Amino acid sequence: MSVHIHPSVDKGLTPGDSKFAGGTLSCLCKTNPVKVEVRSGIAHNHACGCTKCWKPAGAIFSIAAVVPSDKVTVLENADKLKLVDASALLQRHACTGCGAHMYAPVEKAHAFKGLTFIHPELFTKPGAPEPGFAAYVSSVIESGVDPAQMPAIRARLRELGLEPYDCLNPPLMDVLATFAAKAKGTAA
Repeated sequence: MSVHIHPSVDKGLTPGDSKFAGGTLSCLCKTNPVKVEVRSGIAHNHACGCTKCWKPAGAIFSIAAVVPSDKVTVLENADKLKLVDASALLQRHACTGCGAHMYAPVEKAHAFKGLTFIHPELFTKPGAPEPGFAAYVSSVIESGVDPAQMPAIRARLRELGLEPYDCLNPPLMDVLATFAAKAKGTAA
């Protein structure tokens, strides 16, 4: 059985352009697409199995990248955007036409405050860095994936070069733990 992770990685990871400095994201609408400008390189890019991230049809995982929030601007058709869940940490803005999540800033007190999550496959031109790991892998079960498929899914992720984690990768977990320790006063 072939495991399909996401259309942008199923044939293997395509290395990004080392000089990638952003571009324009476009939703999937054929007419009047939402366009979002990203004026920055990507801090990190990963495959995400959480149940809240937008995934294209047939994908088990989303591909989510992070950029500075102050480098993200809606260029066209902002009237088509709707906030998915105001109570969520990531303030996901989705196109009401096609459903694609265009950008998701972190605005609450959090280690990732000031960052915005985007889906790099929506860039109109190639060059974004490839994903570096897979996060929230077990969460795909909550999306309806048969738990018996998990060994094959983890094997496929590793085959692609995406180490699977059931949270974020260790360096990002360290950032979260440091933020929490500072908030508690247990770290400098």
